[in-house]
Amino acid sequence: MTDLPKRIEIHEEGPREGFQIEAGPISTEDKVRFCEALAETGLHDVQCVSFVDARRVPGMADAVEVAQTIRQRPDVHYTGIALNLRGYERAVQTPLHITGGIQMSTSNTFSIHNTNKNNEETLVEQRRQLDFFKARGIPVESAIVMTAFGCNFEGEIAPDTVRDCVARLLDLADEYDIRLDRVRIADTVGWASPASVQRVVGTIREKWPDLKLGLHLHDTRGTGMANALMGLQMGIASFDSSCAGLGGCPFAGHKGAAGNICTEDLVFMAQEMGIETGIDLDALIECARLAEEIVGHSLPGKVMHGGSLSKYRAGGHT
Repeated sequence: MTDLPKRIEIHEEGPREGFQIEAGPISTEDKVRFCEALAETGLHDVQCVSFVDARRVPGMADAVEVAQTIRQRPDVHYTGIALNLRGYERAVQTPLHITGGIQMSTSNTFSIHNTNKNNEETLVEQRRQLDFFKARGIPVESAIVMTAFGCNFEGEIAPDTVRDCVARLLDLADEYDIRLDRVRIADTVGWASPASVQRVVGTIREKWPDLKLGLHLHDTRGTGMANALMGLQMGIASFDSSCAGLGGCPFAGHKGAAGNICTEDLVFMAQEMGIETGIDLDALIECARLAEEIVGHSLPGKVMHGGSLSKYRAGGHT
């Protein structure tokens, strides 16, 4: 009935996902402090910033300064994302570990809100980016299909539509002789339920049974961890998540578009199920509390408030 992985990889997006949407200014020093703390937990991939138009996303105006200031551990990838060539040209001038990716949304309307380009225009832009990556020797590791479970602008998204988007991205990768490490399926605006995760992942697996998939889940309506559990039960071993539940998509068309599933909650659930993560949960909880201190308001993570079970199992409770 289930196909649980023995170990999962977690791609931490809290610094980028969270600080891009916070209303109040976050100092460069605090952003750097948070990224460095996350790198001490056993996480091997920390997404620090996005190189985007500061007029649209003012929280990322200091992206280059943050990237240049972080003291990097050699065993951690400190990454950043960009949505267009202008962003990538800025990104490659920094010390961050920059890799290429290709992307597509199931929703033309969301794509326009997100990047000012519809899907056909996006594919043209993707080819320009792939030429850029090739010329500079930048590896292309993943693809992502956004709004894979629903869209606040266009409504329900059929699993077949997601499958067709995956096919277009795989064809694009083949065109450039690229072997993708994984294809990420994104619940960008928080529509997913366990049933829809099962349907979408199942539809993709029917066509490409050996394709490595990752999940990018948001917790807008409180089903994020249930969706992650369904993913685990279907053998998904790659997840994007956000420490303390930071963040949200600023172009979702819904002010309640909550951030990615909470990293420490995901780690706790996986470890309790006997799935390895390589992460120090108690250290991660301290990072979540640091995040709350930095943003100056409560954050939605559960384990950060309840704590781990380690001290209780050791008999240290009173």
